[in-house]
Amino acid sequence: MKNQTFRMTMLYDFYGEILTERQREFYDLYYNEDLSLGEIAENYGITRQGVRDVIVRAEAVMTEIEDKTGIVKRFMGLYDKITAIEDAARELKEINVRRYENPELDRIADTIERAAAALKE
Repeated sequence: MKNQTFRMTMLYDFYGEILTERQREFYDLYYNEDLSLGEIAENYGITRQGVRDVIVRAEAVMTEIEDKTGIVKRFMGLYDKITAIEDAARELKEINVRRYENPELDRIADTIERAAAALKE
């Protein structure tokens, strides 16, 4: 994946519900709200190491599930393919405008774009 923070955010989006409430809170504050371990520790009255342990455990749980299921990996592969389909539909429209001016080709390209957009949702 692109970088560690992006990977952790994707794991949280897919598997966050399996975490404990405390793990979700700390994870969200650390990755999504960009709070430091020290800031979270201060807000909750625990040590920085305590916060780190909760976050590391949450990461391990989600990573283990991803290693077993591969859902995020498959999702990212599908997302890339859908983007390629959208790009091809746009290219089809551009070629049609420059060479053919065929309304049927525009209609087909529009259908492809709509279907790809629906898959992304």
